[in-house]
Amino acid sequence: MKKILFGLLTALLCAPRLHADAPEWSQVPAILDRIVAPTFPPREFVITDYGAHGDGTNDASPAITRALAACASAGGGRVTIPAGVFLTGPIHLPSNVELHLETNATLLFETNPEAYLPAVFTRFEGIECYNYSPLIYAFQQTNVAVTGSGTLDGQATDATWLAWKGRKGNVPGTQTAARKRLDVMNNTEVPVDQRRFGTGDFLRPNFIQFNQCVNVLIQGVRIRRSPMWEIHPLLCTNVTVRGVDILSHGANNDGCDPESCRDVLIEDCIFDTGDDCIAIKSGRNNDGHRVNVPSANLIVRHCTMRDGHAGTAIGSEVSGGCNHVFVEDCEMSSPNLVCALRLKSNAMRGGTESDIFMRNVHVGQVADSVLQINFLYEEGSKGAWQPVARNVVMDHITVDRTPRVLNVTGFPAASITGVSIHDSTFKQIRKPDVVIDADVQLINCTLDKQY
Repeated sequence: MKKILFGLLTALLCAPRLHADAPEWSQVPAILDRIVAPTFPPREFVITDYGAHGDGTNDASPAITRALAACASAGGGRVTIPAGVFLTGPIHLPSNVELHLETNATLLFETNPEAYLPAVFTRFEGIECYNYSPLIYAFQQTNVAVTGSGTLDGQATDATWLAWKGRKGNVPGTQTAARKRLDVMNNTEVPVDQRRFGTGDFLRPNFIQFNQCVNVLIQGVRIRRSPMWEIHPLLCTNVTVRGVDILSHGANNDGCDPESCRDVLIEDCIFDTGDDCIAIKSGRNNDGHRVNVPSANLIVRHCTMRDGHAGTAIGSEVSGGCNHVFVEDCEMSSPNLVCALRLKSNAMRGGTESDIFMRNVHVGQVADSVLQINFLYEEGSKGAWQPVARNVVMDHITVDRTPRVLNVTGFPAASITGVSIHDSTFKQIRKPDVVIDADVQLINCTLDKQY
């Protein structure tokens, strides 16, 4: 009898929890309490008062720079972009400044790459270097914001920034050679100060990058035609991304990529990107291991994900690790949306992706699977670092149409454990699941298999 009772107790303790009211989610209120959007003094600096013309042809950069300087010198406030189309180069925000776009205001960003030099300290796809300035940039600042109901237009097209991707291999005028050179610099530990890129290298800038900032707000704006990643908080603490509308289909047009950030809230946003809608990162290969700052305590809620590789992705540049991600109450659907949740890494990148939770998400349709874990991404199993996925739980996911539920690929030296989907419904399944070298469970799920 004692053995039976002991066995039952062990089974109860070891069994996956029913996660609808799981204790993991009780951490969310404390995280939200720490995420407080910055506020700014009630001072306004309108760029037209500093000589800007909203005709879309005259360069407004000098006027914007003067307005930013005046605002910062006064102790902070709001720099306002009024209705009109204002052509500009890169905008660098100082502390205590809110860049605000009024209704019918457009910032039209210059496509001449030389306007984005001199190079600034940044990361390109998770690797530290000096490269073209992001279109909007802040470095080691406190209390910075981009807000309003206007439009940020990067003007990226196949004739400008997007041509640099080099989709057809190493041809003149593409990033292929420089990207490989930067990767070698990273893997051979070349000092960051010697990793200098710019004219002739074709490494595209991000649209918005706040680098090593505290108290960040991006709210309300529309983002269009980005050179690559749209919103890239990097090594930031206390970040709010709210009510942003992103429509930008180009090469590597991820919607929001928090990298090595802590305490991040992404809510009420629309992502239509053609790449990962949200991609959480923490550095690539040696740089990620050396800097060793994980992304932690991220909340995604009430967002709409359309075209893209994943609704929410973690990786592939995740060498510093990622933990405590909470995704809830989102809508995802597109024939081109690959999956709802995606974890990516390999044996060169490694990284531990743990305590990843998603619940109450409705998916209309996806192109491949609901959950995808790919630990053979790019370099695959060739490397010394173990990629780890642990305690990944999805709850109350409803899917109208999916080729399969799971597409999970590990390898013997990797670790994929404690992955489960609970109390979920999947319709119009047309293929069997793929699960290789992984511990994945479906618990109390309804599966409408049509194969």
